[in-house]
Amino acid sequence: MRCINSIQLFLFKGLTFLLFFLTLTACDTHTTYRSSVPSYPVNIRINTYEGTYVHFVHIYTYLIVDEKGYHFNGQTMPRKETDRFGYAGVVVYIDGSGTYSAYDMACPHCVKQDTPVEIDGMLATCPICGEEYDLCTGYATPQKGISNEALRRYDLIVSNGVITIRN
Repeated sequence: MRCINSIQLFLFKGLTFLLFFLTLTACDTHTTYRSSVPSYPVNIRINTYEGTYVHFVHIYTYLIVDEKGYHFNGQTMPRKETDRFGYAGVVVYIDGSGTYSAYDMACPHCVKQDTPVEIDGMLATCPICGEEYDLCTGYATPQKGISNEALRRYDLIVSNGVITIRN
């Protein structure tokens, strides 16, 4: 009688593990990230071989795209009619390892479209609540604990010197 219970327990544990494994493998590999910042269209292409953008390959550099245009190195260049720049604008950042990241410039704590975060070196600071987001980590995580989520991150592809950002 005891042997049957051991076999049943073994089968139950095995079946439980199998169901757990199948559940994990059945999940979509794409992670869904929910942000307090509304999802607005993003479609930006930056050719780093053209004009001013040639200098956009240095580490700890950033470029901002908003309704007024492309802002880089103290200059503003016009944006294309097809450009879409998220909820409050997009900041494209190059960290210390030369990796590009793109974030919406709306603070997820305040969620103000007309008051984007201000970029100063490696930090993005919300002018309303004062939260600071660390851009150099690649995650734009909050530093003061005022906000409980990072800046909305956008997918980007770098190919042959062209940075494409979309959502």
